[in-house]
Amino acid sequence: MKTAYELAMERLATTEPERKLTDKQKKALADIDSTYRAKVAERETFLGAKIVGAKMVGAGEEASILQDELSRDIRGIREEWERKKEQARSAG
Repeated sequence: MKTAYELAMERLATTEPERKLTDKQKKALADIDSTYRAKVAERETFLGAKIVGAKMVGAGEEASILQDELSRDIRGIREEWERKKEQARSAG
């Protein structure tokens, strides 16, 4: 018996043909992934240290604000990351 995921993937395959990526596109996607992983790590490191520092001195509200900022930043980076990847896939 097939799972719902497998059935959905079969339906998707019939409506949208599988894209074949060129070597150039694969390289571009790998470069994009590397760049944006680094951006996420940089924000996590920078704001993570500030969050820990705020918690250590008992500034819970500041830590919460910083945590919200980190979440927004990462969400923005991931959205930009996906846009760049889609552009790389479409270029050909």
